[in-house]
Amino acid sequence: MQPTARHLPAIRLSASALTTLVAALLIGAPVIAALLTGLFGGGGEAWSHIVSTQLFGYTFTTLGVLLLTTVFILLLAVPAAWFVSLFDFPGRGIFEWALILPLAAPGYVLAYAWADIMEVGGPLQSVLRDVTGLSARDYWFPNLYSAPGLSFVMACALFPYVYLTARAAFSNLSLCTIEAARSLGASPARIFINVVLPSARPAIFAGLALALMETAADYGAASYLGVQTLSVGIFRAWHSFSEPAVAARLAFLLILIAFGLQLIERRSRGRGSVQQTATRWRTPKRRKLSRQAGLMVAAGCFAILLMAFILPVTRLVWVSVETGIGQKAILRPFLNSLVLAAAGSALAFVLAVTVVVGARQNRFSQLIGRIAAGAGYAAPGIVLALGALFILSWTGFSVAGPAALVFLVWIYASRFTAAGAEPLSAAFSRAPASLGNAARSLGANRFQRLVRVDLPVAMSGAAAASIILFVEMLKELPATLMLRPFNWDTLAVQAHAYASDERLAAATLPSLLITLAGLGPVILLSVQLTKAGESRAAG
Repeated sequence: MQPTARHLPAIRLSASALTTLVAALLIGAPVIAALLTGLFGGGGEAWSHIVSTQLFGYTFTTLGVLLLTTVFILLLAVPAAWFVSLFDFPGRGIFEWALILPLAAPGYVLAYAWADIMEVGGPLQSVLRDVTGLSARDYWFPNLYSAPGLSFVMACALFPYVYLTARAAFSNLSLCTIEAARSLGASPARIFINVVLPSARPAIFAGLALALMETAADYGAASYLGVQTLSVGIFRAWHSFSEPAVAARLAFLLILIAFGLQLIERRSRGRGSVQQTATRWRTPKRRKLSRQAGLMVAAGCFAILLMAFILPVTRLVWVSVETGIGQKAILRPFLNSLVLAAAGSALAFVLAVTVVVGARQNRFSQLIGRIAAGAGYAAPGIVLALGALFILSWTGFSVAGPAALVFLVWIYASRFTAAGAEPLSAAFSRAPASLGNAARSLGANRFQRLVRVDLPVAMSGAAAASIILFVEMLKELPATLMLRPFNWDTLAVQAHAYASDERLAAATLPSLLITLAGLGPVILLSVQLTKAGESRAAG
């Protein structure tokens, strides 16, 4: 017996759920296209050749870079966060916010700068030869063009992720727990290893997972330093060998790594709470170090800041001022970067608002919005660009036409919507429920409440989200390389092109402009976090 229409279950989607579903499809479509092509697109003899000759190398090198980057990041971030959070020493107030500054410079910019610093004719080896009287053949010097070199550069660029999460965890430690361990005769070293680190481990892992996702997604630094990671292999399979199916299968492996890292980050965030059985939770006050110990800690923090930000940026400024190369040809890429970043951040902002507002309405919208935003953020830009290329080929559009710019803006939004959704969600959660109830009692519908109540209240978070989106898109390289029309260079593309052609002097100015654009928001973030920490300590 066939079921009648009245016996069939009715599936109804509200307007907010339907809008969120459309936004989720826009965010997740490039990832889905890349995954489907990687699974079912074949590959033929080219894929068999890659499997037998290069797949192990790409995968092993990527995992090795992630492992080394983990070690470097932990060595830089955790001690710095520990001393800044719980000890008082000369310059602590400056280092507290200044150690976040490396976030302003993308990894490929630091790679250009450090390559110039460490080359045979660079300042480091020149000073070494002048001091010792040796020739270049008489001593060993670290090779930056290697997996350890790439790991060092990425650690310099990304250790603030772990520094921020570890600093927050250390600042919220329970003094009762530390005093209990001290009363049992534990030394400061044992307290740090057995009490402090286990309590802060979820937060450290969360920041580390974010940093490693960015490391796995990197193309610019790896390509410039000649390290054969999966990102480099994907770009080479598509661009040099014209094998999009092979590139899609390599992208599938990279997506698995990225999703694994995101899963670690989610689970770490879920385990971020610490159980406290005492009736009062007291955070420890900063302990003043002796003069000698304080100077040693200050010197260590300064060495980290010098290595990760001051020295490479100063070198770029020096080369740019000394040569003056590229200053006349910078206007067009600068304007192109502004146009693409502004359009992409506008679309990403709309999608982020849609996802966040939908999540506040029902669980279905919350689930699909979270999955879509997470998928877009976890997938590297090079994978999203590859998915867009497949969609372009299926729809019959040309990469060389205006459609390429539309698709590029779309990929920007797909990649970074999650970055804008986080501050928006936090801002919306601070909005008093009484305002929404008052607007509802006056007959305002959901859209009117959103425009007249929620968005004005959440304006601070909206501004932060817009700035974050704009800066992140300004730095994006692989997706722009793959999708931009001919003769449509951005600052990132121009810097990469000059550096790849061994014209580092010409690459310095666009690299500095990218860093300068990111410097303002990072300083603002640093100051806000410092003030928030001081207010929490005072309270």
